[in-house]
Amino acid sequence: MTDIIGCLACDLTAGRRQPPGGSILRTPHWAVEHCVGPLGVGTLIVKPLRHVVHIWELTEEEAAELGPLLRRVGSTIAALLAPDQVYVCLWSHADWAASHIHFVLQPVWNRQRDEHPRQGPFLQAEMFGGNITPAVEEMAAFAARARQHLGQAPAALPSDAWLGG
Repeated sequence: MTDIIGCLACDLTAGRRQPPGGSILRTPHWAVEHCVGPLGVGTLIVKPLRHVVHIWELTEEEAAELGPLLRRVGSTIAALLAPDQVYVCLWSHADWAASHIHFVLQPVWNRQRDEHPRQGPFLQAEMFGGNITPAVEEMAAFAARARQHLGQAPAALPSDAWLGG
């Protein structure tokens, strides 16, 4: 595994820093952790275990594992929090430099429009602008619930689920 000291994602994966609640799930190629920023309780990060800067640098094995893992983590957030939507975003910049890619899975509720009138990236930008990070204890408690939920067999979807049926 490539590990870059000073890269936040690598430092969290290697245990030099602790994500809230610790590691939630490790697969052969990916790690799942609670977000350390101000995007709210239940926002999870899915990141490659090795230091990958560009999506096209993923190996075939990493890429094959990614879709099912994003679905599984999104399903966990939906089951535990019942949001109206779960945003899935690829982030890979730090100070305008390409950095360790990571997918942010953020629960979002329609009621948030009272505080943040615009959704999507505007909502995320406003949340970062407000810089209100949830209590570590709340993030850790959600991480424990997510760890337990992800420890169960993934829920099967009917084969025609992608058709909306």
